[in-house]
Amino acid sequence: MEYQEALNRWLERAGEDPDLVKELREIQNDRKAVSDRFYRHLAFGTGGLRGVIGAGTNRMNIYTVRRATQALADYLNAAGLPRSVAIAHDSRIKGELFSREAARVLAANGITAHVYPRLEPTPALSWAVRYLGCGAGICVTASHNPAQYNGYKVYGADGCQITPEAAEKVLAVMDRTDCFDGVKLADYDAAVAGGKIQIIGDECLDAFVDAVLALRPGNDVSRLRLVYTPLNGSGLECVKKLLAKMGVTELTVVPSQEAPDGHFPTCPYPNPEIREAMEEGLRLCDEVRPDLLLGTDPDCDRMGAAVPDGKGGYRLITGNEMGVLLLDYLCRTRTARGTMPEDPVAVTTIVSTDMAAPVAAAYGVELRRMLTGFKYIGEQIGLLESEGHRERYIFGFEESYGYLSGAHVRDKDAVNAVMLACECAAWYAGQGMTLLDAMNALYEKFGFYRNGLISRAFEGQDGMRAMEDLMRSLRTAPPAEIAGRRVAGMVDYLHDDTGLIPSDVLEFRLEGEGKVIVRPSGTEPKLKMYLSVRGGTETEALRALEELDAGANMLMEGK
Repeated sequence: MEYQEALNRWLERAGEDPDLVKELREIQNDRKAVSDRFYRHLAFGTGGLRGVIGAGTNRMNIYTVRRATQALADYLNAAGLPRSVAIAHDSRIKGELFSREAARVLAANGITAHVYPRLEPTPALSWAVRYLGCGAGICVTASHNPAQYNGYKVYGADGCQITPEAAEKVLAVMDRTDCFDGVKLADYDAAVAGGKIQIIGDECLDAFVDAVLALRPGNDVSRLRLVYTPLNGSGLECVKKLLAKMGVTELTVVPSQEAPDGHFPTCPYPNPEIREAMEEGLRLCDEVRPDLLLGTDPDCDRMGAAVPDGKGGYRLITGNEMGVLLLDYLCRTRTARGTMPEDPVAVTTIVSTDMAAPVAAAYGVELRRMLTGFKYIGEQIGLLESEGHRERYIFGFEESYGYLSGAHVRDKDAVNAVMLACECAAWYAGQGMTLLDAMNALYEKFGFYRNGLISRAFEGQDGMRAMEDLMRSLRTAPPAEIAGRRVAGMVDYLHDDTGLIPSDVLEFRLEGEGKVIVRPSGTEPKLKMYLSVRGGTETEALRALEELDAGANMLMEGK
């Protein structure tokens, strides 16, 4: 067997985690299962590591975490950055274990590890990096992936996820680091006693919540009735602290999703973008009748929402819709109060709704579009800060339910998003409108934009090859039409001069107002197609999106 030597070595050396040895013994005669675990090292991208928990080089386990952390330590020591790292984890399976193992490696390499004492949100980690003056940060999370996943996000000294250049340097060290013999390891308790592992105090987290609170436009939310779900993740502590300080008194937390639980028993895919994840909250809404349902994903960097639909039920607000609502609300409020900066800037991504452009233009806001990934929005904040105009940044969002209205962190922040959604809903309630009423008014003013997403998994070694083949085919032999609409232009973000860093993304611009963007996911073995249309009426837009969805699905199948 091609990978027998690697399997045997892991059987001999991986005994520190009995779960791994047990797993390897169970699959050692299954050639496909063995090759899937050892055919590559788990990919280290610009977001760090993410993969299925288990045994082998292509899995998340203590050995792959140690190997990545050793490479990060070597990078920090060579780069002359502050020799300290902040570490957080969410409710994922083995999350606390992986964070402790990372701290042990850092301590053994002369780097102080600042560790949150309990699970905390990803934005709280981004905050801690800068608050504590660290050279880097690590958040052990797989965001909204299914329960069998965990991950390892790496942050730079600026609180942003590390740049592609920094990731390449870390990866170069990883390539020459053996996960068993190439890693330095300290005793955890001894490192704590010696001060090389330090527990992050509550003042850091309280300062983070206060920094979010300082971004309030200031509308009264005391009459707001709210249902909230942390989806068994890390958002509960910070969100409850924030809402209490805002004056929200009528708060109901979804009981079945309140406690941290990495198995996510109520939803196999703990993503507030997915209706199934919000069903428990929606059922509770039928009893409580709140003004707003909010849900945050396990690491509390994404937020989903539902509002009364005017027919006795509740309607989910899409990520694009919430982004437009919050952009309009912030611009409207800051303009009315005279707090809009000169030359204001909003930032979104190339796959987010085109509706952001006319909304921004209506308020004289410059809209910048970046590649997918909130780190690129964070980089724009840093760029404005380096120019001495941090105040120009007013809002950033991406269609995948990520929002940020301040420069307190450099990643999407669902704690911040909860604050904004509550204020926005309360303000419109004062006008006798729900958020759905507000969204419909924006559609009437700017046009009926509709967006869709097709996502297809490509699991295992064969799946990765199939995904690469499909991207190659679309790039070398692009379609002349999609869903009967002529392809009027194509942008290849990997090879064309777009002003952005090269990225494996294709954009097909269709005759009329429509487009299809194709990209492999940076965090999962999936290929994604983002669909965009605009219609003069809702019916027209929905019909155009349905037709485009059918055509794009055929494209995904290589037809």
